[in-house]
Amino acid sequence: MRLSKKGEYAVRALIEIGFEAQARPNSLIQISTVAQRTNIPEKFLEQILLALRNGGVLKSKRGVEGGYSLAKASDEITLGEVVRLLDGPLAPIPCVSKTAYERCSCPDEESCGLRIAMRQVRDAIATILDNYTLSRVIQEVQKHRTAKKTEWQFEI
Repeated sequence: MRLSKKGEYAVRALIEIGFEAQARPNSLIQISTVAQRTNIPEKFLEQILLALRNGGVLKSKRGVEGGYSLAKASDEITLGEVVRLLDGPLAPIPCVSKTAYERCSCPDEESCGLRIAMRQVRDAIATILDNYTLSRVIQEVQKHRTAKKTEWQFEI
């Protein structure tokens, strides 16, 4: 598994949309605002947010007062879900994928040492990402920002 720019930007955008949802529940945030705050090219962000909307993570409203918001609670959105939507399976090789399995060329797939190791890698990645919610990411970002502000105030 390799996190692409699309996957990275999706998580950054969701964090920003999640902060907006906390600050102003039931509000919408425009693509231009998300792009500006996250330093993501707006045209690329449009594609990413569309994929997240089609995947059921975001909802949108068109028009002048339109924008995006979370389609479900931030504690119901996992990084695993987001990464799979944007970058595909978490498995490092197709023969250990749960969602995109492909038979490998090994003569005995069940006793293949590489497959055994890569299955453990897949399981470890999935365990972490499937239990890491957007809500948790937002809390950790807030904690770091607060600590950074406090450090900055002491330096003055």
